Order: sequence, then C-alpha cells, then structure tokens
Amino acid sequence: MPRFLLMRISSAIPVLLILSVVTFAIIQAPPGDYADYIRSQLMNQGGASYEQAEAQAQAYRVEHGLDKPMIVQYLNWISGIITRGDFGYSFYYNKPVAEVVGERLPRTLALALVCHILASLLGIAFGIWAATRQYSWVDNLLSAISFLGMTIPRFLMALILVYLMVFHYDISQIGSFFSPQYGGAPWSWAKFVDLVQHVWPVVAIAVFGGLAYNMRVMRGNLLDTLNAQYIETARAKGLSEGAVIMRHAVPNAVHPLVMYQGVVLPYMLSGEIETAIIFALPTVGPAIVGSMAVGDVYVTATFMMVLAATLVIGNIIADMLLALLDPRVRETGSA
Repeated sequence: MPRFLLMRISSAIPVLLILSVVTFAIIQAPPGDYADYIRSQLMNQGGASYEQAEAQAQAYRVEHGLDKPMIVQYLNWISGIITRGDFGYSFYYNKPVAEVVGERLPRTLALALVCHILASLLGIAFGIWAATRQYSWVDNLLSAISFLGMTIPRFLMALILVYLMVFHYDISQIGSFFSPQYGGAPWSWAKFVDLVQHVWPVVAIAVFGGLAYNMRVMRGNLLDTLNAQYIETARAKGLSEGAVIMRHAVPNAVHPLVMYQGVVLPYMLSGEIETAIIFALPTVGPAIVGSMAVGDVYVTATFMMVLAATLVIGNIIADMLLALLDPRVRETGSA
C-alpha cells in the first residue's frame, strides 16, 4: 500500500506543474492587466487625464513586474511557491495571496465537505431504496427528483431561492455567514444556529445536485448487481433479502461511486462556488470572479491551482479507497 500511494503522489506532481502552466496561460490570455484597472479607476474618478493615468499604470507595471513576458512572470510565481511557499501579492486586496486564500478557502472546503458527505449518504441511501422497489411509486418519484437535480442549473436554483427569500419571506440577511450580533462573538450554540440559517441555501442546492447523481448511479449499479449469479447463490443458501442486499450486493455496487469520489469534491466546490456567487458569500467563488474582473492574476491563478490540486488529491483518495476495497487494484498499481 505505501508503494501504491507513493506512485500516485509521484505521478500527481508533473500533472500539477502542467496544470499550473495551462492555468497561468489561460488567465493571461485576455488583454489587459491590473494596471489597466488602475488607469480606468483614475480616469473615472476624474482626477487625471488619460496620459497621466497611463503613466501611473505603466509605472505600476514596472514596479510589480507586469511589464515582463508571461513566461518570466510564471517562472517568478511558480519558483516563489516551490522555494518559499510564496503565492505572490494580491494587487486588489493589497495583501499576500496566501492571506486571501487562507481567509476564504477553509470556509469553502468546509461547506463543500458538508455538501459532499450529505450528498453521498443521502444519494446512496435513496439509490438503495429506489433499486429495491423498482418501478414502484417510490422509484418513480426518486427518479424524477434525480432527473431534476441533474438538469436544473445550480445558479438558476440559487436565483429562484434568493427571489423567494427576499421578496416573499422578507429575509434580508444574505451575503454573510453570520448576523451582525454574532460576527465577532465567540462560538456558541446560538452562533452555530445562526450560521446554519445563513448557509442552508448554499448547502441545500449543492447537495441536491450531488445527491441526484449518487442516487442515479447507485440505483443502476445495484440493479445490475442484484441480477448477478453470486446474488442468486446467496439467495439459494437461504440468506434473508436484507442480508443479500446489504452484505453482498451493496458493497459491490458502490465501487463506481468510490471511483467517482475523485471528482466529486471539485464538483461540490464548483457547486458551492456558483451558489456562493449568487448569495455573495465571502468564499472562493466571489474572490475568483472579482480577481478575474480586475486582472489580479496571482489570486486567480492560485485559486485555480487549489481547485486543480483538489481534483488530483481527490483522485488519489479515490484510488486508495478503491485499493482498500479491491485487492486487484493494489496488485495492478504495484506491478
């Protein structure tokens, strides 16, 4: 097992390096940079002519190395990460990128993990329930719910929910994690309840999409497994239907969902990001959109690399879980 893990980690390092190059190049592809944002701000404020604003923007480029070729900027950025753990400086937030990421990423990961756990547990449970009641009204209802969850865009669900909350239920405290009285207060049960009241729409929307996929896959896999020969043999030995399903069918039907764990966390992150942008929560989503809008390249590149690293780490975790469940995977990986 240690050798299997080492092989997966060693193969992930070049993947992350390639992703960092591609990410940085894509971010730099559109014309303009943060110095152009400064120029437009100076002109919009009416305190400088175009020539004066352009001169200040050019001075800013020289001071922060934005006038250098893209490859030089990339090498400076990636070498700082590798050698010093320095992700660069955020022009827009006026502080190190590591601080910006450190403020927003833990909240995003916490929300995504909660959504992932709920979507996995509920999706698997509903998938088993639907498969064991094939073509019943329960199966039809759950199939309709999974279809809606996989087809309705999450940003559309978020917009509808915001409209209902603001215009029909007069809920005005959106766009934050806590009410004003709990913002700087120590943790307590009342503060936790207040947090749940603020984040439940984001969690509900992200869970709905993940639950739908897990339920659909689990239902299909379990139906195939229940028709296998070894299931018929287990029934012929006199085992109860519950024991046949939970001890023999479900552990084998869940393998594809274990493999899916490699991409489910980034999927939950993207779902949280989409919804958080609509609700204006101070997480990764609004930070990515804001940094891209003003050309804060190092913030955008770092967040994109974090999402890419999440995908790679998720795949490694999925490989390890699958190797624990199936010895054939360990033997193949060690060969």
